[in-house]
Amino acid sequence: PVTLANAAIWSIFWVLISLAFAGYLYYAHGPSVASLFVTGYALEKVLSVDNLFVFMAIFAWFKIPDSLRHRVLYWGIIGAIVFRLIFVAIGTGLLAFGPWVEVLFAVVVAWTAVMMLRSKEEDEEEDYSQHIAYRFAKKLFPVWPKLHGHNFFVSRTELEKEITKPQNKGMTLVGKGALFATPLFLCVVVVEVSDILFAFDSVPAVIAVSREPLIVYSAMMFAILGLRTMYFVLEALKRYLVHLEKSVIALLFFIAGKLALNATDHLFGHGYEIDPNTSLIIVLVVLAIGIVASIIFPGKDEEPAKNDTNA
Repeated sequence: PVTLANAAIWSIFWVLISLAFAGYLYYAHGPSVASLFVTGYALEKVLSVDNLFVFMAIFAWFKIPDSLRHRVLYWGIIGAIVFRLIFVAIGTGLLAFGPWVEVLFAVVVAWTAVMMLRSKEEDEEEDYSQHIAYRFAKKLFPVWPKLHGHNFFVSRTELEKEITKPQNKGMTLVGKGALFATPLFLCVVVVEVSDILFAFDSVPAVIAVSREPLIVYSAMMFAILGLRTMYFVLEALKRYLVHLEKSVIALLFFIAGKLALNATDHLFGHGYEIDPNTSLIIVLVVLAIGIVASIIFPGKDEEPAKNDTNA
């Protein structure tokens, strides 16, 4: 298991590395480019917080022990690096079709904020056995319903020995195939697909900061690099950061407004726009308000929900 102290140290390390890169951009390309990078980085980092809260719910539902969560996050981040590259290339390419694409991006980001607001009000626990990724994975592979060390797959030969053990009495190998997927693999698939769905929202949001693919992608990559260690910090601090999600929702509405403002300026030439420095200040201030509000107005302690799951 990753300790809180270890996770905090590595999280700080990755933030410092990102700021060092921002310093390089400032020196090599000027303050405007550095400001765009820091804004995109801060925005992606904040939006990732909500994504990590979803990961916490997924881990709890699958009953993944602390010692295996970093393994799932590792593969989740590898997938995020690949799919962010694809989405950034597509998203920035679509902007060539004109300002109406920005209007579409604004609608997507605003809709995400509305859905987050609704889910927060309803506060319903999701059943991940109904998740599209979970059902698809179960169609591809037969499933062994118990964790098998840190393995994603286990061979039929091994399982034939397993079912003879007293603790597995009554269990049978349902399905054909030489390999059986474990709950750890199903968890990875759900995490990957959840992150892809999240990218549909976060990529347009960061594109609102800059149209330059290199700035957008580098900001996302530096934010993602520290994501695995930040998960363990957030897991420890989740009960204290009760108002942080509200900051994320507020920022999504701000980004949707910024996209809409840019689009209408191109369409109607009204001349109003939000400059990079103002965007950076707004992102940092809204984030700070969420953290300070969580300290001043802490939430009530709640008993953790018990999840029943059947792989």
